Amino acid sequence: MWTYDKKLQYPVRVSTCNPRLAKYLIEQYGGADGELAAALRYLNQRYTIPDKVIGLLTDIGTEEFAHLEMIATMVYKLTKDATPQQMRDAGLGDHYANHDGALFYHNAAGVPFTASYIQAKGDPIADLYEDIAAEEKARATYQWLIDMSDDPDLNDGLRFLREREIIHSQRFREAVEIIKDEREQKRIF
Repeated sequence: MWTYDKKLQYPVRVSTCNPRLAKYLIEQYGGADGELAAALRYLNQRYTIPDKVIGLLTDIGTEEFAHLEMIATMVYKLTKDATPQQMRDAGLGDHYANHDGALFYHNAAGVPFTASYIQAKGDPIADLYEDIAAEEKARATYQWLIDMSDDPDLNDGLRFLREREIIHSQRFREAVEIIKDEREQKRIF
């Protein structure tokens, strides 16, 4: 199904150990508008979407897993040299106590990932508008993460992710128009 090339979609670099910034980035790992929720949402919605746009959901859903891997790498690099005290000071004491340095699907506030983040209505237009909203919310979150970060290396990767959210939103908008056009065509049997 896939060929695996053991490299990230875009290089991830981090200048310094920064567990506080890692805490914020975890929002995009296990939060409602994060990469895991997006990947699962799009891959799940494929079953009720018209064939003309099913490939788009497959492609973007798969790419979201690549973005999840980038976020995981960023969080790992930001925390790998952190002491337990630095983790506590950054607000990650609970995470450290439960998971040490392992990643866990939760948001920046520590709330565990839940399947209620994955929206699927079964109506292609409603689902695609949900997808557009999800991409725009993720874009906004990436911008806010950039605004909070003083790490130019990390920001480079975050800017890449923010731009991909914009592209995904545009592609979903195109898919809405394709489905609307298809619905308006007369059917002759």
